[in-house]
Amino acid sequence: MYHTWMRYFTPSPAHHRLGLVCLGVGLQHGALPEVGPRTLDHHVAVVISAGRGWYQSCDGRRHTITAPALIWLTPGTPHHYAADPGWDESFVDFTGPATTTYTELGYIDPDRPVVPLTDTATARTAIGRIVRAARPGNPFLEVETAAAVHELLVALRRARADTGGDGHPVLQALARDACRPLSVAEHAARHGMTPTELRVAVRRGAGCSPKDYLLGIRLGRAKELLVGTELPVAAVARRIGYDDPAYFSRLFTRRVGTSPVRFREQQGRTVPGGWSDRVPEPDRPPTIVPGSPAEGHAT
Repeated sequence: MYHTWMRYFTPSPAHHRLGLVCLGVGLQHGALPEVGPRTLDHHVAVVISAGRGWYQSCDGRRHTITAPALIWLTPGTPHHYAADPGWDESFVDFTGPATTTYTELGYIDPDRPVVPLTDTATARTAIGRIVRAARPGNPFLEVETAAAVHELLVALRRARADTGGDGHPVLQALARDACRPLSVAEHAARHGMTPTELRVAVRRGAGCSPKDYLLGIRLGRAKELLVGTELPVAAVARRIGYDDPAYFSRLFTRRVGTSPVRFREQQGRTVPGGWSDRVPEPDRPPTIVPGSPAEGHAT
């Protein structure tokens, strides 16, 4: 015996231009009938909070599902799964052009239809927003549910058991060593991996190449130093691993859209409260007194 509740929607072409649209939401509990074999033309995220079951992949192999877990149903891919008694699932059907980007970034993984999760609490919160938005007569239905699908994808990415709450250990190590003058091959060797293995791990964990991941961390640190210190640009470049300040300036300008000097000038004028080396007390955050001589500095 099983219990089910579901709602389906038909967003307009204008709502599809939001990037993601929700097509339906459902909650099911108990020994569900087998799902499939079938093929859909849109995405479905099936979040399993309790119970066990199986999933049969395209090659005919069956994989055991143990909650908490996620099943990705992706367009054009045949799927077939079933649940034992005690199964508790929530599902969201969605589509839109942004699914391509989320897939490229690793938030949606068609190659891993069954993904272990650390928990389902945040994902179920996002799904709950969709359920509440599905009330009859809600004029904001399509926009509220679209926003919740974005939230759901982030929640599922954070909850993946292979990365944990603090991220993949390889990504943690790369972030720690990002400003050291090491090549991608040298980073890989430090972890006992080949460059190809490192590329696969970083692509799966961060949705980009190791080079782009390291560069993003370096440039983020450069921005902090440019705005938070008075170090010359050449010193900032050395701090993040570049001996050639001219190369660093060209790279920074190309990636950020403005030169390091210009970035420092812009942020120095726009960061409210200025900068302080004091750690504020939790119950006394920094404030600005408009019109006072101290305006523009943290107090």
